Amino acid sequence: MIVSIALFTAAAYGLRLYSQTRYALGDTYRTLNNGKVATAIKDKKPFAALLLGVDTGADGRIDKGNSDTMIVVVVNPAKKKTTMISIPRDTAAQLIGTEHFNMQKINAAYNVGGSDMAINTVSKLTNVPINYFLTVNMGALEKIVDAVGGIDVNVPFSFTSHHTNNEHFTKGPMHLDGKMALVYSRMRYEDPNGDYGRQARQQQVIKAILKKATSMDALGNFTDLLNTVSKNIATNLSFDDMLGVFQNYRAAATTVSSDHLAGKNAWVYPGPASYQIPSTEELQRVSDKLRKALDLEPETINNQNVRENNANTSFDFNSDQDQTYTIFNPEE
Repeated sequence: MIVSIALFTAAAYGLRLYSQTRYALGDTYRTLNNGKVATAIKDKKPFAALLLGVDTGADGRIDKGNSDTMIVVVVNPAKKKTTMISIPRDTAAQLIGTEHFNMQKINAAYNVGGSDMAINTVSKLTNVPINYFLTVNMGALEKIVDAVGGIDVNVPFSFTSHHTNNEHFTKGPMHLDGKMALVYSRMRYEDPNGDYGRQARQQQVIKAILKKATSMDALGNFTDLLNTVSKNIATNLSFDDMLGVFQNYRAAATTVSSDHLAGKNAWVYPGPASYQIPSTEELQRVSDKLRKALDLEPETINNQNVRENNANTSFDFNSDQDQTYTIFNPEE
């Protein structure tokens, strides 16, 4: 969806920028290791994409670091609806594609095995086919927001970000420049909902960028926006795919629903380390929601998380207290 920002803006500018956009966005293209080329967009069908926010901080770097933002985005052109579900970075998950069994925090998947492992791991966790990925250097968010002239958000509560430069945010409507938007999307220590609150604000920022980028106000900085996007994004969406999204899917951007996978705090052994443990029921709920958005029938989820949950018979998913949880690696 972030890449679509440049396309929406280019369309508003007119065909004279078509070649400039095609050339710049061509630099963002990456293939998956499996060699498969997804055809859902070409066929005008619903599709799922994994949005990965990699917090390297360095402009132009997207090949290192954990993906502290992971959002599954489903776009359905017939229903004219987009569904976004955040996956908490500390969610316990089996990394798919490692030589030996490896279950750890899901945000490590990108650092260990790149976009391929991140897609395969999230797909296995949710039992949803994911064919596209979009990796964004979160350190470039400041430039993207400034390029569209800032964004407008509705701040859920007043707070001061004490872990940065004491930036203050007041409850209610606020206009944010790039620096403030970056602080707003990263803050979690002052949020009573912790990482879940941060996920909600990140989704809010994405929506605000998309809304602002499609307005006439963003046209004056189109070149800056295009340069920033081309340097700080990697995706297996070809330019023709992006053009197809603009031509056939843009109505889905008018209705966007947001959700997240919820987990329970736990000290996980071997370790110990602090994790989020989603219940089997919660995994099923999220899977059902995503599959419905894709026009797929529901399926009973059966993955390593389910087996580990079954093995941890004393773990109480109805409790809000920190508990211990053991990775047993039971046989499939």
